[in-house]
Amino acid sequence: MAGLATLALAACETPVTVQRFPEMTFAHYPALGLNASRVDIVSNVQPTLQTVQVGSQFPVPPEKAMRRWAQDRLVAKGVTDNVARFTIVDATVTETPLAVEGGVSGAFKKQQAVRYQATVAAMIEIVDGQGFRHAFASSRVGRSQTLREDASLNERDRLRYDLIEALMKDFNNEMEQDIRSHVSDFLM
Repeated sequence: MAGLATLALAACETPVTVQRFPEMTFAHYPALGLNASRVDIVSNVQPTLQTVQVGSQFPVPPEKAMRRWAQDRLVAKGVTDNVARFTIVDATVTETPLAVEGGVSGAFKKQQAVRYQATVAAMIEIVDGQGFRHAFASSRVGRSQTLREDASLNERDRLRYDLIEALMKDFNNEMEQDIRSHVSDFLM
């Protein structure tokens, strides 16, 4: 009898709807044509033992967003032996637990329980066939966001997606400005 009651209750349980996020692309921005025969994308992101990295748990990990940015925005249009090298220097997200007030007064408050700190940095270089660097630009941006203690899994994932989307918008603006300032001789 107890087993039937358990099955009946389990059948009434509402399944959690998993959110689907749109693919994060940068194709809606105009391509940055470069006087280079190809664009190489390299990642120098190294995990550290000092901080807990949680970016791989995000709906769009920051390193994946950086690779996609380079694929969508940087286009080789030259017939020279120049190579445009896009190097991802940093693409990390750290999670820091925040102190929440306990006791009776804490029970009546909706408190921020976690802070996410996201950082991305990259460099683009124009290198000739002999390895001589003719131009470079770099950019580093960061954003942080807190999450309430009562956030659902879907709310958490939405916050994580929105954080990376805003971070990449900042990166796009900074990097495009730096490319136009420092790599302008190689723009086509």
